[in-house]
Amino acid sequence: MQLAHLWLTDFRGHVASEVEVGPGITVFAGGNAQGKTTVLEAVGWLARMTSFRAAPDSALVRVGCEKAIVRAEIAPANRGPDVRPDLIEAEIAVAGRNRVLLNRKPLPRARDLLGTLRVTVFAPDDLRLVKAGPAERRAELDDLLVALSPRYDAVQADYERVLKHRNAWLRTWSRADDPATLDVWDEQLVRAGAELVRGRLKLLERLAAPLGKAYGDVAGAAADVAGGYEAAWSDGTLDEHRLDDVAPLLAGAVGRSRSADLERRLTLVGPHRDDWRLSIDGLEARRYASQGEQRSLSLAVRLAGHVVISELVGEPPVLLLDDVFSELDETRAANLVSHLPIAQALVTTAGALPPGLPAERVVWVAGGRLEPGVRP
Repeated sequence: MQLAHLWLTDFRGHVASEVEVGPGITVFAGGNAQGKTTVLEAVGWLARMTSFRAAPDSALVRVGCEKAIVRAEIAPANRGPDVRPDLIEAEIAVAGRNRVLLNRKPLPRARDLLGTLRVTVFAPDDLRLVKAGPAERRAELDDLLVALSPRYDAVQADYERVLKHRNAWLRTWSRADDPATLDVWDEQLVRAGAELVRGRLKLLERLAAPLGKAYGDVAGAAADVAGGYEAAWSDGTLDEHRLDDVAPLLAGAVGRSRSADLERRLTLVGPHRDDWRLSIDGLEARRYASQGEQRSLSLAVRLAGHVVISELVGEPPVLLLDDVFSELDETRAANLVSHLPIAQALVTTAGALPPGLPAERVVWVAGGRLEPGVRP
């Protein structure tokens, strides 16, 4: 699929913006704080139902307004003359539920839109994928799972719901409470958690080869790059060949942790504490890789995810590159440009683009206004 047209109304600093987007690379250029990233953020929201900048929905609505509206036409990548693009219309509310229409028809749930548009995001703070704690890497895996199969959004929501209720029960627990209540939450936690972990393990198996290749492409030198699944509740390394072990291992660990959970009044075991351990030449990248190696690895994670989604879904996601090249040295910038997947791309920049990036279309952004320009 490709983005064909985008309209923004009261979305952050954009009062009323409209832009037509063609295939290939479209560059949004302009000074800082003019609304370039906001355009990409709006596209990303339609794909993920959340901001890739980790902003709450209320922050996306222009100050003083009650809602923001994002409209977009999404067309198949190889559409014929008689194929009409899908029209997405999303109302993002400051308070209350959001409202989404697809081809003028309301969707029962906003998550039903997932899969209509897919994106791969490259952002300046992607280094956190390697340097930050496990939560960032878990979120990356789960975002990729949803992009591959939107049903995993419900799986994640189910697990988070059970975890929330179990923790609430633990916080108010007293010795007079019936422990059978916790048995019910444990059963649901294991069922939802095991399904989520099995999805993560299958995804990691598919990411392994593209991740190693992408790292070599960006870094300009091959290395032994690996990503293993670490779960303190398992008896060792979990992988795709041990899918049947996940539920019994998790159930046993939850049972053994019960007394500690009651003491701490918190769920200490489960996929909400697992990690995707990234390593280079056998050493944990988070602790031992150089800044340059970490930067190359974070880009490789994004590229590998893009490859896997393209292969399994059958068409590439839209690339969103938010001021990425300003964070790269000349060598890595050139390597990234030469190995960018063939796909529609939206790129923001406040300066010059690296040589070799073919910008078919340039849109100047100033004060939340979009003005088509000429090739720089």
